[in-house]
Amino acid sequence: MTIEMKNISSVLIIGIAGGLAKITAGLLSKKYPELSITGVDSRPVKLEIQTENIKTVQMKYTRGNFERIFREKQFDAVLHLGRMSHADANPMGNLEKRLDLNVMGTKRIMDLALRFGVKKSIIVSTYHVYGALSDNPVFIDEEAPLRASIKYPELRDVVEMDLFSTNWMWKNQTDIETVVLRPCSIIGPNIRNSMCLYLTSPYAPIGADFNPMFQFIHEYDMASVVIRSLEKVPTGIYNVAPNEVISIKEARKVIGQPSIPVPLLFLEQTVKLLNFPFWKFPRYLLDYIKFACIIDNKGIDPYLGEDFYRFTTKEALELLKLE
Repeated sequence: MTIEMKNISSVLIIGIAGGLAKITAGLLSKKYPELSITGVDSRPVKLEIQTENIKTVQMKYTRGNFERIFREKQFDAVLHLGRMSHADANPMGNLEKRLDLNVMGTKRIMDLALRFGVKKSIIVSTYHVYGALSDNPVFIDEEAPLRASIKYPELRDVVEMDLFSTNWMWKNQTDIETVVLRPCSIIGPNIRNSMCLYLTSPYAPIGADFNPMFQFIHEYDMASVVIRSLEKVPTGIYNVAPNEVISIKEARKVIGQPSIPVPLLFLEQTVKLLNFPFWKFPRYLLDYIKFACIIDNKGIDPYLGEDFYRFTTKEALELLKLE
């Protein structure tokens, strides 16, 4: 059984400066106007829509700061949407920092949630933990091994954060409900992850002999999944993806960006040249534009119901033009 919303009066959203967190806070505030929502981030926070029941706090992610805010607010639920992205810098160069924030930061937060009697926690991971490998099954379910860091050590923080979260979830399932979400590529005008940057860049290469299938979920729909997880989804690990798939070449065509075919032999060398100030191409993304990584969504679908997603894949891609 999952916690009823009537028993949740105060929610902490971690990573409130991010696009997904802002949308989630706005939808949650509109749906539950009596709910007290506190958003925290180490980055400057600017909410486009100001509401009385959303308060934001900019603070360093230290144990002392989190302990203070947990003690003051007495949260009933925690939405951990603050995973540090690989999109803006050299992935290997920031690995130590991301390990501290993504793995150790998550541990601090979850231990405090348990200590201060939080009833439910939602942790957003990523489908990247499975890895894009040539021997992937057609559909990857939640029981599949997390192989992303085998070839690309820069994904170690993502895999370790997921492993910690799932182990912690089962260990403490009698004391706190925890949902770990592994979404496909989240896209939208407010999202600045590696895939959004790849899709919208006119310079992005694509393997001449590769055209893998992808799943994309619009930022609004992903925020709705987070809220539904808070409302109805019981403890567990859940892949999140719509039923539609689209090839990477067709996706770029929908957005209106050209596909620059590059022979596989030269693809990695081409990527090394993409050292623009606005985007560092992560090496691990190479395999995701070569090999399919399609996730099975049957686990969470019963809790979402029919026609849950507001945007089709084509509509979600077309909305990237608003950037």
